[in-house]
Amino acid sequence: MKTTLLVGSGVLLAALTVIAFGGATKNNSDEQDVRETVQHYLNGLKHNDVESLKRAFYPEAKLFFVKKDQLGQLTQDQWYKGFAASAGQEEKGDLQITAVDITGNAASVKVVEVYEKTKYTDYLSLLKFAGGWKIVNKIYVAEPIKN
Repeated sequence: MKTTLLVGSGVLLAALTVIAFGGATKNNSDEQDVRETVQHYLNGLKHNDVESLKRAFYPEAKLFFVKKDQLGQLTQDQWYKGFAASAGQEEKGDLQITAVDITGNAASVKVVEVYEKTKYTDYLSLLKFAGGWKIVNKIYVAEPIKN
């Protein structure tokens, strides 16, 4: 009887281990893929590279912000036009992913970008499609840096 219980417990422990590590592997893989997508975004910002931004964003994604207590929004095309004058030029700043949260096929990523005069905090919403993770929404806050 004890042998059966130990074998049963061993099988249960093995099954739980497979489930736990299998889930962790998928989650780690998803986190790596989410971070890679966001790195395309950061590279696009750092180098004023619209093609890199397009690799990160879903084509219909919107950018939202508050200006003078009003909701502002930009389409991807409107936002990309702002990069034309500086295309290919490297921005001086520190851009970092500070938080990643993933549940199933949805993810939220917080990014902080500190430039000489402005600090941006971005909250990116990503969804996983057949072709990979894409940013589908961005909200952000811009704060002046006081020297």
